[in-house]
Amino acid sequence: MIKIKTNNEIMVMREGAQILAKILEQVKNSVRPGITTKELNGLAEALIFDYGAKPAFKGYQGFPATLCTSLNEVIVHGLPSAYRLREGDLLSLDIGLYRKGFFADMALTMGVGTISLEKETIIRTTEGAFEASLAVIKPGNYFEDIGATIQRYAEKRGFSVIRELCGHGIGRELHEDPQVLNYREKGEKTPLEQGMVFCIEPMVSAGDWRIEKNPDGFGWQTADNTLSSHYEHEVVVTEDGCQVLTRL
Repeated sequence: MIKIKTNNEIMVMREGAQILAKILEQVKNSVRPGITTKELNGLAEALIFDYGAKPAFKGYQGFPATLCTSLNEVIVHGLPSAYRLREGDLLSLDIGLYRKGFFADMALTMGVGTISLEKETIIRTTEGAFEASLAVIKPGNYFEDIGATIQRYAEKRGFSVIRELCGHGIGRELHEDPQVLNYREKGEKTPLEQGMVFCIEPMVSAGDWRIEKNPDGFGWQTADNTLSSHYEHEVVVTEDGCQVLTRL
């Protein structure tokens, strides 16, 4: 069942989402060659507590960290470690918090120092797929329009969309209905309605869309070890379109 949020609930969620966006911006600005992903995790956790919130991911399904740090072929849920970032790495940062009874969740992929054109292109394609999806989010359209738009945008540029992972509803639970797919699925359509809040998170591969578990036991990586990129924002459906809650 998809939960419709009230105006007051959306206001509280927007406040939490804006705090999360500020935190991720600070973590992003700390990324540099030589810093460990564990150090980035420590920074993220300290900032969340400084804002009077709690980490959303720590302890969730056994995940022991606050921040997901996914490198190169790792798509999502990479575990922070003593690994020191290297010039040219592709790094995805995924973060969530819990505040005043509601969750917020967002992610981005960035380069460490100077990166290759291929890595720059996959980042821009993933972000572009998200931006393209916003145009179809309004009452009267369907969740399936989002997935179709993301898939079309990525594949037109020579990339694949990951099919075994997806976006999700969010609110008093970190993961609520519905699943927000990144590809077109045939069958019964689910309408978009004002007051729905969910996370759109395109996950794009430079090769095949199939995935496998990462050796750290938490992350998911491309099965063919090709590059991947992840981008996520929290969105609310409005009367005539949508708003991105996690965008500063």
